[in-house]
Amino acid sequence: MELKDKKVLVYGCGKSGIGAAGLLADVGAVPILFDEKEDLDREKVLEAAGGADRASVLTGDLPDSRIAELDLAVLSPGVPTDLPNVCRLRDHGVPIWGEVELAYRVGRGSVCAITGTNGKTTTTSLVGALMRAAGRDTFVVGNIGNAYTGEALKTKDDSVVVAEISSFQLETIEEFRPHASAILNITEDHLNRHHTMEEYIRVKELVTKNQDSSDVCVLNYEDEVLRKFGEELCPASVCWFSSAHILDNGICLDGDEIVLREDGVSTPVIRTDELRLIGIHNYENVMAAVVLALSMGAELPVIQDALKKFSPVRHRIEYIAEKKGVIWYNDSKGTNPDAAIRGICAMSRPTFLIGGGYDKGSDYRPWIRSFGDRVKCLVLEGKTKDDIRAAALECGFPEEKIVMKNTMDEAMIYCSEHAEAGDAVLLSPACASWGEFPNYEVRGDRFREYVEQEI
Repeated sequence: MELKDKKVLVYGCGKSGIGAAGLLADVGAVPILFDEKEDLDREKVLEAAGGADRASVLTGDLPDSRIAELDLAVLSPGVPTDLPNVCRLRDHGVPIWGEVELAYRVGRGSVCAITGTNGKTTTTSLVGALMRAAGRDTFVVGNIGNAYTGEALKTKDDSVVVAEISSFQLETIEEFRPHASAILNITEDHLNRHHTMEEYIRVKELVTKNQDSSDVCVLNYEDEVLRKFGEELCPASVCWFSSAHILDNGICLDGDEIVLREDGVSTPVIRTDELRLIGIHNYENVMAAVVLALSMGAELPVIQDALKKFSPVRHRIEYIAEKKGVIWYNDSKGTNPDAAIRGICAMSRPTFLIGGGYDKGSDYRPWIRSFGDRVKCLVLEGKTKDDIRAAALECGFPEEKIVMKNTMDEAMIYCSEHAEAGDAVLLSPACASWGEFPNYEVRGDRFREYVEQEI
């Protein structure tokens, strides 16, 4: 679609919506920022969008007369596709894109897209670092916090776009086609949005929708859902990674070494003790990143050197400090039980585990069962604390090891007063931050601030 002079409704006035409106204005379209909230500060939104000469703002109702004028609608990731107004747009025949689709249509270069329930941010950051080390003009975008729409016009034909893609963003793709994609894992998450696990799986697999055998899809051999998808349905050429099997072809963990395998022959990549990342889940992220970087043209020696220099991303099992013999780790990005399992399984000390937050309808029992003898004390706060406590007791976790607090600050104070030298304190909530904090970054920053300033 030629976008010049087209009237485009941008549904959602947050960071993603502002980015989409800016891109549309830059290519000569006529963006109309829309939000159902009547009390939205329209002047503030308009200022963020660059002023009245670049966009207009509509709030509250969406009349049929306005819909009839539209050539296109662009949904922000936070806007569910089954909202009544979105259904009305669809019924009126208005094409509906997401911000990723918009950026892809406008941008240039080769795209590497990474999705999955957990590990996306680390893997995306790592692929970006590997491609930069290879000397490529690299843009790291998407759900990682840097809107694709804000970078699309900067890309060139030889650019590499490394995109973290969420299930919310995959719902609204049409032509989006990465040369290389990865689905790292699929476990229960966002059922409040997708309603069923089957739908969540279907949406995740859409990252390969427009790929063919000339493209690459990297899949987790240890994930039963993905193994079936890769063996039966995936349209791209599949490359497997495995942390538990020695593959004939693919990349895998062989003892304490990551190796590439081709027809049963191993090529060493890196030893795990050479990495700054810890935990099996991170070794899986590294394996996926290596294959993606190779498929995008990076050379193995360059990859090996860059792997040794890469540090963990913020808020993902991030070492903060050792105070009074207690090590504090920030895993605020552990926003669902499966991510939090990876956090606690990385701990080698008796651990005070801070959990709880916004309720996404998750089952906490698999998380509780993963504790083993690692959790010395489970400190719960937030809206989900009662549900998590009930799940813990059901799983046989000792009641005397559960502490209930009202806020994260109270939880941190308790940990600092009771953790002893040789212990660890891990913020790995298994829940979203909404309610007490606007996002997991702010929650993690508050944790860091407390450790650095209050202890």
